Amino acid sequence: MPSSSNTTIISSCTIYPDQESSTIKTLKLSVSDLPMLSCQYIQKGVLLTYPPYSINDLIKLLKHSLSAALSHFPALAGRLQTDPTGHVHIVCNDAGVDFIQAKARHLSIHAILSPTHVPECFKGFFAMDKTLSYSGHSKPLMAVQVTELKDGIFIGCAVNHAVTDGTSFWNFFNTFAETCKGSKKISKSPDFSRNTMFNSPVVLKCPPGGPKATFSGDEPLRERIFHFSRDAILKLKLRANSCNFMSNSAEIFGKQSNDSWKIVNGESNGNNGLVNGKGAPLFFESGKTAEISSFQSLCAQLWVSVTRARKLSPSKMTTFRMAVNCRHRLEPRLDPYYFGNAIQSIPTVALAGKILSNDLSFGADLLHKNVVSHGDDTVRKGIADWEKEPRLFPLGNFDGASITMGSSPRFPMYDNDFGWGRPLAVRSGGANKFDGKISAFPGRDGNGSVDLEVVLSPDTMIGLENDDEFMQYVSGIV
Repeated sequence: MPSSSNTTIISSCTIYPDQESSTIKTLKLSVSDLPMLSCQYIQKGVLLTYPPYSINDLIKLLKHSLSAALSHFPALAGRLQTDPTGHVHIVCNDAGVDFIQAKARHLSIHAILSPTHVPECFKGFFAMDKTLSYSGHSKPLMAVQVTELKDGIFIGCAVNHAVTDGTSFWNFFNTFAETCKGSKKISKSPDFSRNTMFNSPVVLKCPPGGPKATFSGDEPLRERIFHFSRDAILKLKLRANSCNFMSNSAEIFGKQSNDSWKIVNGESNGNNGLVNGKGAPLFFESGKTAEISSFQSLCAQLWVSVTRARKLSPSKMTTFRMAVNCRHRLEPRLDPYYFGNAIQSIPTVALAGKILSNDLSFGADLLHKNVVSHGDDTVRKGIADWEKEPRLFPLGNFDGASITMGSSPRFPMYDNDFGWGRPLAVRSGGANKFDGKISAFPGRDGNGSVDLEVVLSPDTMIGLENDDEFMQYVSGIV
């Protein structure tokens, strides 16, 4: 299997914004940013076919484009600084980002995409390995590594997690690709405002020298990308909702339509709600449409199957933790391209015995109700709770019964066309990985397909791969 040790660094340099940062001098870290200081840098990247020009010309183009993109994202070229009062800021001082050129010419696209499990070589395609976000006080807040393969290029980006969440990360990555493709004006300008609910006078006290990682990172792990087609997810969604509402009406669902996410008697109801036998939407008492989403249905199946693979005691409490974007949940809403972290973690708990003895709708309904109820009041309560007890985010699987879902199939990962075609695949590095860490990506074919990057202990991965209920929905390796 390809290993990370076979990646050779050719050169490294600092890239500065092509325009000095004049409008933004400092940005204070918010209550959503600060907990991430103990998390490792986000590491995500795209695999591309070989460009129609030389590697030297490509490197020149990428350096120029990165410099141009940074002028729109001055925070990424800055450094962290803790002021005398204990508040942490991003100082937009144009100190620059790392740019690394590397090669692994012995590796082909097929060789790294064909193994059942994600090979170790992907870890070598990223800089800032195991670097905690607190290190941004002295280290660059971002590093881009371009690795030349036998027949392809991997562009890996590592970004400080206290500075960006997934939404901000992919907005920058898209802008980088956009400038490389020749666009003079970017399509999605970041919003650097700090007059939001997340802005707080509360200080998070870090230990001298900074925090430590909250998980060991030394345990043996297996990583696999599971691909779920639109049709497979529709079947899961139909199953979760059929079980959930069959007690209300025996006629809620008919056969599955080939081209509809909302299904009743084989036809789309056309109104974004599930329909009973008389054509009326089903509602919770809150008035919200009582439909478990496709992604919640997929998460519920994962919850069931991983819990079964772990062979937990029926009395063991399990947790499914899901990161949610709060930009559209606050009133008034934040700008969709608000730069920074605007996420909260929603834990959903259930006994292992309950998860395994009930049908899919049990876990799916728990997840659904937790997500739909996470509105303005809940976001504000989460902020207030943190202000009462400021703390770092505890990444890890401390009880052996947790699943942590990150990233999102809604992120525009495959929009990163640098000028010679869309990515062939999206992969991550070794950052923030532990038993039970899951990342959701859009499928390359779009149309509602989803890829799950699943990280588990070796024994649990074997159990999941032997779980017929789960594997019947998996349509291939990507």
